[in-house]
Amino acid sequence: MQVLIADKFDESGMAELREAGCKIAFEPKLEGDALRDAIATLRPQVLIVRGTKVTAAMLEACDALALVVRAGAGVNTIDLAAASRRSVLVANCPGKNAVAVAELAFALILALDRRIVEGVCDLRNGVWNKADYDKARGLKGRTLGIIGMGQIGQAVARRAIAFGMPVVAWSRSLTDETAEELSVKRCASPADAASRCDVLTIHVAASKETKNLISADVLNRLKPGSFVINTARAEVLDYDALAKMVTEKDIRVGVDVFPNEPSGGTGAFADAIVKAGGVVYGTHHIGASTEQAQTAIARETVGIVTDYLRTGKVRNCVNIRAVSPARYVVVVRHRNRPGVLAHVLNAISRAGVNVEEMENVLCDGAESACAQIKLSGPLTDDVLRAIETGHEHIFAVSHTSLTDE
Repeated sequence: MQVLIADKFDESGMAELREAGCKIAFEPKLEGDALRDAIATLRPQVLIVRGTKVTAAMLEACDALALVVRAGAGVNTIDLAAASRRSVLVANCPGKNAVAVAELAFALILALDRRIVEGVCDLRNGVWNKADYDKARGLKGRTLGIIGMGQIGQAVARRAIAFGMPVVAWSRSLTDETAEELSVKRCASPADAASRCDVLTIHVAASKETKNLISADVLNRLKPGSFVINTARAEVLDYDALAKMVTEKDIRVGVDVFPNEPSGGTGAFADAIVKAGGVVYGTHHIGASTEQAQTAIARETVGIVTDYLRTGKVRNCVNIRAVSPARYVVVVRHRNRPGVLAHVLNAISRAGVNVEEMENVLCDGAESACAQIKLSGPLTDDVLRAIETGHEHIFAVSHTSLTDE
């Protein structure tokens, strides 16, 4: 199987893929038209990326492409709609970078509190300025507000508790019971969390539902002198509103993601938030960039690809329809012989009914099997009779509705 790796990737992962029988093309600097052309030329079955954008044109460049693996968590850089139209499955590696991102979030919090960046710059410029840098408030007893309580949010919460910080949190899936288990207090909304915290840190995925989730209204609920940390995605935060808060409410900011990041690993950079004045710290979208995280992500990526190679199934798939449109199911118990399923599917096709999903499960000994075929519409008694009596290796056929109708 041909695999194109169009981004940085751990060498151990490439070695494991080769051992599994994959042919590797490693082109970590490809992007844009160059990546589209490489896909058309190399005709990979699998494409592996990190932050590189995967567009509709790239997905359409090669009919052989069947799987895109995001060696990381967020998939907002991949055109999921275009992938789904072409039956290209997209998978990611959730949670494998949780510790790395949590560590960076806390590094930014600590740096903001002690104004580490300005202090280091002064020292390097030969300036001793203890009078300005001995006014830190400290973290113990200050409340941390977490937006998003997935694996990263939970990792941040554990570290905050170790620092003696009370934690309040909001997440769509967070219940009172889970909040109690995690030793945090559940908030009713992001705005509620902002009004109750001294440090607000964001850990939600980018989606239509989370675009500008941390809006001007949410930011306005913060106390003067609060901190805002974003190591998630730029789309979830209103950066224009945040820039105003820096001067109007003395908000300190630490961000790892920006609305106008260069497309490659290097390039000119001029995002407005870094010119907002006040205490604004930034890092270069490096939240997952630790050796530990990249090794774990590579291992997970290899597992996804090798599972697909051996079974055809994709774990962590993000563009599989959650709710099937099927309304009926036909169950066929049969001997495990050639032609049985072809006979069944031909009968369904002649009836003008579409197969939405199907699975054929072998019984112990592989002598017989059970096929469950989910359908767009019902089959008539005549069609069911033709299926059951039309092949000598069929034991029985049943047909039921999947709806309440």
